[in-house]
Amino acid sequence: MRLEGYEDLGGPLFAGEPLTARPGFWSNHLLGLCARGPGGEPEWFGDDGADADAMSDVLWNPEGRPVFRVPLANGHGIAVIYRNIVGDYGIDYVATRPGGHHAQQFATWEGDLVGDTVTWPELVRIAADTPSAPADGLTDPAARLLLLLPLLRDPAPPTEASTYLTTVLITAGAPQHTAPATAGHLLDHASAAVWHDPTWPSPLSGGTSPVRPTGSGLLTRLGVIPVVPTRDRA
Repeated sequence: MRLEGYEDLGGPLFAGEPLTARPGFWSNHLLGLCARGPGGEPEWFGDDGADADAMSDVLWNPEGRPVFRVPLANGHGIAVIYRNIVGDYGIDYVATRPGGHHAQQFATWEGDLVGDTVTWPELVRIAADTPSAPADGLTDPAARLLLLLPLLRDPAPPTEASTYLTTVLITAGAPQHTAPATAGHLLDHASAAVWHDPTWPSPLSGGTSPVRPTGSGLLTRLGVIPVVPTRDRA
């Protein structure tokens, strides 16, 4: 696999999308977002400890770096790269142009997220924005949403977000009896994290901040897809 700007950093890149269907993936990818909740465990995502450990060995094996691609309808896309370089572990989020070239990193996860984020309506929009023609990467909306969920920062997600996320988790294999609580932990993390809306006026100007974010502007700034207005919240 070729992703310009990432070929010479550690082991070779390989398509990681098949891993999302294997036991242990979602608990590895998302359990860290539930850290504020007591007793977080792989079983919340339908996995067991052995599954989670085995998948961790695959994801963080320095012999190769898994790349999870989220193609968008306009030919652009987002790639999630497990940076499993010894001494420099993390997860990089990059935007790609048609053909998978000219990757531009916009965020990274190293115990917490640093960089650009998305609001709930932007996240739902990305998940649903699948190409009409066959494309490399994840096309299942549930998997796309969960993969990019660590980017979510929204201090006031809509009330229906919990039901929506619960359904997505169950689709991905989470038990029905734990999925609502798991969704709650994930949304609590997103709403408790520090948020900055680039449209907020400077306090030096005497302006006041809106109650709800209008959107991070990430999708527009990267030329991916336009920001969804607040009134169109999913």
